[in-house]
Amino acid sequence: MLTSLRSAIARLARDEDGATLVEYALLVALIAVVCIAAVTLIGTRVSGKLNSAASSLQ
Repeated sequence: MLTSLRSAIARLARDEDGATLVEYALLVALIAVVCIAAVTLIGTRVSGKLNSAASSLQ
């Protein structure tokens, strides 16, 4: 019983497929959050600049 438990734990420790999938999912989520934040920040600044330029033309 103890030997089979040890071999199951050792097999689970060697199997890294699940860990890499989780790591890739976290990486993709982090990149998506950074992209959304950057687009929101840049969009707000560009909108302000365009509104300023439009009002100075009138």
